[in-house]
Amino acid sequence: MTPTAPVTRFAPSPTGYLHVGGARTALFNWLFARGRGGKFLLRIEDTDRARSTPEATEAILKGLRWLGLDWDGEPVSQFERRDRHAEVARQMLENGTAYRCFSTTDEIAAWREANPRQPFLSPWRDATDLPDAPHAIRLKAPRDGETVIDDQVQGQVRVANDQLDDMVLLRSDGTPTYMLAVVVDDHDMGVTHVIRGDDHLTNTARQIQIYDAMGWDRPTYAHIPLIHGEDGKKLSKRHGAVGLHEFAALGYPAAAMRNYLARLGWSHGDDELFDDAQARDWFGLEGIGRAPARLDFKKLEHVSGHHLGAMSDAAVLDELDGFLAETGADPLTATHRQRIAAAMPALKEKARTLPGLLDQARFALIERPVAVEEKASKSLDTVSRGMLKSLTAAVQNASWSRDDLEAAAKAVAEENGVGLGKIAGPLRAALAGTSATPSVFDMMTALGREETLARLQDQTDLAG
Repeated sequence: MTPTAPVTRFAPSPTGYLHVGGARTALFNWLFARGRGGKFLLRIEDTDRARSTPEATEAILKGLRWLGLDWDGEPVSQFERRDRHAEVARQMLENGTAYRCFSTTDEIAAWREANPRQPFLSPWRDATDLPDAPHAIRLKAPRDGETVIDDQVQGQVRVANDQLDDMVLLRSDGTPTYMLAVVVDDHDMGVTHVIRGDDHLTNTARQIQIYDAMGWDRPTYAHIPLIHGEDGKKLSKRHGAVGLHEFAALGYPAAAMRNYLARLGWSHGDDELFDDAQARDWFGLEGIGRAPARLDFKKLEHVSGHHLGAMSDAAVLDELDGFLAETGADPLTATHRQRIAAAMPALKEKARTLPGLLDQARFALIERPVAVEEKASKSLDTVSRGMLKSLTAAVQNASWSRDDLEAAAKAVAEENGVGLGKIAGPLRAALAGTSATPSVFDMMTALGREETLARLQDQTDLAG
């Protein structure tokens, strides 16, 4: 890493699953760092001990791994750094940028009631006669002028200092506040760029004051707009999937999710479909817009279909293995894998998601005797079964290439004075038991000679 390379971080709170908005924030940080030879760090903000659990932390790590976002070094626990946070608060006391505040909770509440919509003004800010009693440590924030945020997305944001109170850095029980911990951790981790949701923008002015009080260099800030649902409202459960694990369970490949999430709030000209290398090369903070992005499942399916089609057959099989394991389904047998691999070009052509691909591959997964759905069974009458019997004889010694199989089927159709469609319908029912399948000739080549002839024989036996 060169000295000028950026250091970014993703700092989730482990209080549940990895939200799709958090996943996009992680992706933006990852792209920015990886595209510039920098570092992407992970910090778990687990100071809320009542809500933070090892299981929730593992869910976040699992989500990042599934999305394909690797991080540098070991994840940092914010809770484990609490002594360092307290050390900085005491250091600020010594340099005069913080003070001891002995105001009680009741006193602060009474002050706020008497002075609504005004920041709390502690009577202890400039006091010299201090009691020996429990106290908090507060930032001695500037009272005049403005705190200016030069944000790479939102532009220059100005906050009047008289609208900010002297925030608590260290509580009376000795525990550090989130605001202090974030700044100390970002500084100590060498973070150069803080890329996060714009719901954190109100915190930034306060955090900048801590940087200034300590004489530390400020990081570059970029506050990205949140993700909304298709109706333009804040994304919630009513819009469908909101957790990254839910998108994985719906069968969207990780590569498609990276592509789609990158385009939620960021653009590179009119490019909609791209791979990881292009995303790393193109991504920049200047391409992030200020308006909230809208989650569009139809567009996601389009992106997903593109990536499934672009993947190697082996990569799609790996994705299927992961999807089946994630959803608790039975793994593919060696025979199933062989059949699906043989039909993969046809399967990838129409599939938009992994479940969609599995639906198309149903013919390769079922066992004899094939159960025929009611709609498909209507094409299996005495005449059609007779044609299947003729087709069985015609392909017994065929080379089993797609072209030869199609030629044999056309010849049987001509002998019976019908079009190819009249034999394709019953052939589809015999091989797959349904009317919605890939091409019958793709199915025959994928199933192989022995299995195809056996399935046809099952139906022709019913003709008597």
